[in-house]
Amino acid sequence: MNDFFKRKRVAVIAIAAGACLLYIAAHYAQLAQTPVAQITARAPVLERGSIVDRSGKPLAVQTNFFHVGVTPRLVKDAMTFAKDIAPALNMQESEIIKLLNDESESSFTYIKKKINQTVYDELKQITDAKDYIAVRYDKIPGRVYPENALAAQLIGYMGDDGNGLSGTEYAMQSVLAPATSEGATARHGRNVYLTIDANLQYKLEQIASSAMENTQAESMMLVAVEAKTGEVISYISLPSVDLNEYGSATVAQMIDRPAMTAYEPGSVFKIFTVAMLYDAGLIHADDSFLCDGRYETKTRGGETIHINCLGRHGWLTPRDALRLSCNDVISQISDRMDEDDFAAKIRALGFGSKTGIELPGETAGSVKDPNSRLWSARSKPTIAIGQEISVSALQMIYAATALANGGVPVKLTTIKRITNKDGSTHYEHEAQYGERMLREATANYLLSCMETTATTGTGSRASLGDISIGVKTGTAQMASERGGYSDTDFLSNCIAVFPIEAPEIILYIVIEKAKGETYAGRIVAPVIAEAADAIINHLGMSRGGADSLLHSGRITIPAGTPLTIGSTLPDFTGMSKRDLLPLLENTRFQVKMNGNGWVTSQTPSAGTPVTENMVIELNLE
Repeated sequence: MNDFFKRKRVAVIAIAAGACLLYIAAHYAQLAQTPVAQITARAPVLERGSIVDRSGKPLAVQTNFFHVGVTPRLVKDAMTFAKDIAPALNMQESEIIKLLNDESESSFTYIKKKINQTVYDELKQITDAKDYIAVRYDKIPGRVYPENALAAQLIGYMGDDGNGLSGTEYAMQSVLAPATSEGATARHGRNVYLTIDANLQYKLEQIASSAMENTQAESMMLVAVEAKTGEVISYISLPSVDLNEYGSATVAQMIDRPAMTAYEPGSVFKIFTVAMLYDAGLIHADDSFLCDGRYETKTRGGETIHINCLGRHGWLTPRDALRLSCNDVISQISDRMDEDDFAAKIRALGFGSKTGIELPGETAGSVKDPNSRLWSARSKPTIAIGQEISVSALQMIYAATALANGGVPVKLTTIKRITNKDGSTHYEHEAQYGERMLREATANYLLSCMETTATTGTGSRASLGDISIGVKTGTAQMASERGGYSDTDFLSNCIAVFPIEAPEIILYIVIEKAKGETYAGRIVAPVIAEAADAIINHLGMSRGGADSLLHSGRITIPAGTPLTIGSTLPDFTGMSKRDLLPLLENTRFQVKMNGNGWVTSQTPSAGTPVTENMVIELNLE
């Protein structure tokens, strides 16, 4: 032992140990001086709120999608790999092999994006069984639209980044997916109840699609609104698109026409011209004007203005001018009002301004200023018959609410209510009335004139027989791409209010670029009648020929059955809402209940495999 502890050896060991201690001390001191790294907070989980119809029927619900990625260099046998996964992804083996070869130098590439839960489950089982470590799955929040193309432009679409891109998804982004508060680990969006009735929407979309097919039209709009509340109960813009396939939609399918399209309405605008002049006391119900087939006037500068009429109608009252849609007399009526007052009253009716409805991209239309260079000597009589002015369908309906409510307009809305995650109410719509636009006597007179138009005038094909209805039709030449007006392209539209004695519904339909017959009284008025019939029957409005349903009055209440959820869905039929309460506590899936009472039907059907985040819809009566 004494031979081992020699002075030289001990000195070397001591120096080495001292150096190690100095290094450790210096490194410790350096670490002590270094600021503690902040731990990056995990991004909070977002549960985007659902969009449902007024009764709670799901129209847009949260789900999960998956991006399938691969590290090419870790795939040992590309041909076998492609053969194994191609069927599940509904891809050709050659597609996958080509992608792997093209990206062989890449560290990572996606094979397919946005596969649904069912495809993910099948593919994950294959890749796990084959031990394919090269495959990676990225879970992303997504959206499922159970009703496909129903009310597509109103509902809108959510992009891959979780933000709404159009419609209600865009306009209500902050409600559906609110900003995260600091320190939160999860955030829950609120549910948006639209004002539309999905069942009525479906019926009217069938009618609108049939009308488009019959007229070979390029596009079509149909909007129905509750006259007293301003709530939109149906909102149609065609052509449309399946929201689950929005990425492949054409530009024409994505356009929200009732809100975004501005156009010249033609003769439908005549009801507002007469309303303005009558309200100002410049014309009276018994005034007579001579129609000789052509409106003609001379300006102070000697220019002669001509506007042709569809016929020689002779002496007409304002009511008859609307009934026969006489250009000559309506133009003569406009002569009784000053240009500045005329333009101001048009704006007071809401034209030239957005309605403020909860939809993005709404147009304000265009109303000419009498002091601008665009105003000419023929502008006033031309605007009076619905040309040289651009409007939106929503503006036409908003102005019509003043006629239906005794001269007072009501704000249009597509939002019925908003609820929190627990079902409590965050917002409930209440009718918002604007300032009086017209005298009550004026509104009543115009409704009476519109009823006359439906019974003996240009809108007679819209007559319902057992329920009073007032209408005004219009056919306008559309602007040509080469300037001026087209000889072949027409916009045919019709507005309706019913019942006349106590207005409940305002219905407006526009058909663009129909082939063959274009006269609104022939192609739009019949669609108004068919759509009005569907609305009346659906809402159960009192009428002579209303649909009726016989019931024995005997209701059988089935005995309660225990509720258990395994790997497949059970048959929920006959279960009460109380029996279903345990479903709401389950985090594996989402449950949507429509109605009250006992389950009469379910989607998906009994026996369907239970998957993560699946949506179960139960209809109760």
